[in-house]
Amino acid sequence: MELIKEALEFEKTTLSHMSTSDRVAASREAKRLILSINEIYKKTKDASLMDLMKRLTEKKQKIEKRLKGRPLTS
Repeated sequence: MELIKEALEFEKTTLSHMSTSDRVAASREAKRLILSINEIYKKTKDASLMDLMKRLTEKKQKIEKRLKGRPLTS
């Protein structure tokens, strides 16, 4: 299960001091991992895979929130 090891390594990476292009790449990597794990989950229905996907989704949402930035006030 190299994919799961890769996902756990991604989960451990820090988000601090990343450039915008690094954040975009991290977001895409998270999406790729989530979709790949989802394909395995569809076949096995393993609850631990679902938990892993949820954690990766949370991290991906944090990255995307930082990419969008704060809304401008008028």
